Amino acid sequence: MDTTYTAAVITVSDKGAVGLREDTGGPLVQSMLEAAGYVVVHIAIVPDERPQIAAALVHCADDLDIALVCATGGTGFAPRDVTPEATIEVCERLCPGIPEAMRAASMKVTDRAMLSRMAAGIRGGSLIVNLPGSPKAIRENLEAVLPALAHGLEMLRTPQRDHGQA
Repeated sequence: MDTTYTAAVITVSDKGAVGLREDTGGPLVQSMLEAAGYVVVHIAIVPDERPQIAAALVHCADDLDIALVCATGGTGFAPRDVTPEATIEVCERLCPGIPEAMRAASMKVTDRAMLSRMAAGIRGGSLIVNLPGSPKAIRENLEAVLPALAHGLEMLRTPQRDHGQA
């Protein structure tokens, strides 16, 4: 990665938010991002509540101007899995290719990958990416897209040059 980008990791977990479960997914996302050259500047754990997830994403994008915001957990079929809905609600533009690529890579490992409801999108100058909650699935999915994300961030965060076109 030519440019160093900031990153945030938001773990979505009811039990994690109240200290009843150790967060293993968030630290894995953090270590993978740092190994890829990102500087993780914000970490949070929020419950599976759509308004709180949305508020955490907005805080990272609008208040902290973080380049890459990864939300892990809440992407399945359980009634309280609402991370994709919160993500879609706060994004100005969706990036369907990112979750498509993650599902395609994960389908090579398990047919259950098709059940993931991950979303990705842009809010201002921030790219928001949903990841599964299990460490095994996090690794499979993030490894599939991490190399390409820096190029997307470069396009997103580099001011456009005037090429003399009216």
